[in-house]
Amino acid sequence: MAVQTGLGEPRGPWFVSPELDPDGRGRWDVPGSQRGPGGGGWRGRLLTALAVVALSTVSGAAAGSWVAGRDATGPAAASAAPVPAELTTAAEKSVPGVVSVMVGGTSGASATGSGFAIDHEQHIVTNDHILARGGSGPVTVETSDGRRFTAQVVGREPSSDLAVLKVPASAGLPPLPLAKPNSTRVGEPVLAVGSPLGLAGTVTAGIVSALNRQVRIGNGRHTAVQTDASINPGNSGGPLVNARGEVVGVNTAIATIDGSGSIGIGFAIPIDQVQQTADTIIGRGG
Repeated sequence: MAVQTGLGEPRGPWFVSPELDPDGRGRWDVPGSQRGPGGGGWRGRLLTALAVVALSTVSGAAAGSWVAGRDATGPAAASAAPVPAELTTAAEKSVPGVVSVMVGGTSGASATGSGFAIDHEQHIVTNDHILARGGSGPVTVETSDGRRFTAQVVGREPSSDLAVLKVPASAGLPPLPLAKPNSTRVGEPVLAVGSPLGLAGTVTAGIVSALNRQVRIGNGRHTAVQTDASINPGNSGGPLVNARGEVVGVNTAIATIDGSGSIGIGFAIPIDQVQQTADTIIGRGG
């Protein structure tokens, strides 16, 4: 696995709110300006952001307390909810089909991300922005058991931020089943699987927070699945799977506060769009 430096540095996925100007600044960033009749303006937005950070800190502290006391007895232990068995099963089924994607080399640009097998022909779906940031250099994938393979780029679709790779049959990656179109529901549990910050085989849990969320990613606008499962740089291209182990989307972007990483707002390309685009790319490129 490529050595990662500066683990706090965002390397994608990335997100820019549709309400922001193209340069990433808010339209309410001029001191004294106001937004709407309530006059919240940039100060209100700042207070909201600080509140989100504070809430995240409190939530993290609560989670740490639960982990520290998970083997203890008493009220704290009694209130700890067990991990649903179906999520454990979904993770076990998904991880073997997910790979780390490394693009580029020592002499030029490089980028890392994730991907997953979609068929027995060893086609792998990932994000196009990983290939773009890697300077279209050589692509290597690493499986969950540590094997490495040189990957062929079958095709790319920058407007959808999707790309398809292919590895030799000897990789033997088990394809992940895809959820049926329009079957995803708000509130259902999901897992984000991938290699955040180069940590291969990482699984984080959350729920589907919203559907048909309009976001601007890069230079285009996309309809996305919103989730609060922790997604960080390196998760790009990895699957968002439901409790049945079916892929409901491709993790692509996160909202951050000053580039600070996951704040519980992540976005995935819906699986119906992924399947349509992947089929088109494979049909063109074999």
